[in-house]
Amino acid sequence: MNTELAKNVNWVGYVDWPVRDFHGYQTKRGSSYNAYLVQGNDKVALIDTVKAPYVDFLLDNVRALRPLDQVDIIVCNHAEPDHSGALPAVVKACPNAVVVCNAKCKDALSRHYDTADWRFQIVKEGETLDLGGRTLQFFDTVMCHWPESMVTYLVEEEILFSMDCFGQHYATYRRFDDEADMNEVMQEAKTYYANIVLPYAQPVANAAKKLSTLKLRIVAPSHGVIWRSHFDQIFKAYLDWHVSKPTPKVIVFYSTMWQSTRHMAEAIVQGANESDVCVKLFDLKAVGDTELITELMDCAAFAVGTPTLNQSLMPRVAAALTYIRGLKPAGKKALAFGSYGWASKGAQEAETYLKAFGCELLVPAITCRFAPDAETLDKCREAGRLLAQAALAVK
Repeated sequence: MNTELAKNVNWVGYVDWPVRDFHGYQTKRGSSYNAYLVQGNDKVALIDTVKAPYVDFLLDNVRALRPLDQVDIIVCNHAEPDHSGALPAVVKACPNAVVVCNAKCKDALSRHYDTADWRFQIVKEGETLDLGGRTLQFFDTVMCHWPESMVTYLVEEEILFSMDCFGQHYATYRRFDDEADMNEVMQEAKTYYANIVLPYAQPVANAAKKLSTLKLRIVAPSHGVIWRSHFDQIFKAYLDWHVSKPTPKVIVFYSTMWQSTRHMAEAIVQGANESDVCVKLFDLKAVGDTELITELMDCAAFAVGTPTLNQSLMPRVAAALTYIRGLKPAGKKALAFGSYGWASKGAQEAETYLKAFGCELLVPAITCRFAPDAETLDKCREAGRLLAQAALAVK
């Protein structure tokens, strides 16, 4: 496996092939925790660490390049435990190293770990650190996606260690974008953005603007492949995803008890399919929230369906809408629908979520008692046509 970004600049992280859950995010293709060793003429710097269980792999990778007692600097760009979890063991294993981070990161680390015996060097925006023939420069990227987040730039080699920006939860034995399947890489980058970055889209856009003056030969994130050939592709995608740029796509998702709401969903899809738009139908029993928000992020319009259960939403619909609410997709047109027995509440509660999202409601919630009759199905088909019209309007 090629781990060399430049002479004496190496990936030393860990590839987590079996992981399938990342605090609720379904990581179907695993992940990686990327750390990097930069060797200058005078000093050696380790850029970030890995998740705590994999510290021995990190230390072995570093040790293969340099004795641990010759590591002078451990840069912590971000205090989240998937990147800092190994820090206590790394600090202990590298007795001559100082932890370099910003003030907010030092505070966050002290709340995760016992840092009483750590030696810190606090850096500020734009500050540099000389390794001897190589210069590290630090930039704060507040709320990308934690308050203490920063990135590190290796000036002479034009390498940006971009932390979570431009990452993917993607396990591969290939370290670089031009060695991997770009269709898979971009799909995982989109999924990562939708599920991790989307609520912080504006801070990420602000950080990208601030860093746009830097010359970038390589962008090395903390998860997934390293960008050395296709960075323009991911950067353009970030610009589109930042505004949840809608495409001519309609999605319909639902939960059902006795198939009535499913029949309504299928009728909505029939109506939408009369137009030349991409239409996707999801039964929430068969799709996770990770995939759902990824599809929702760039759709122009969507519909959510739920029966009424105990005078409320179906639990799976409530969970999906709660997940979506936290990620704040913008600029969507939508509607709610569903069947009920003796209390019409479920679809109206779904509609309340849609209003909270800031969606433009195309029609009032479409409901029916028990099984939908022909008139109700006609209303659903007409609603599908309205969704399609909304989607076509973005072309």
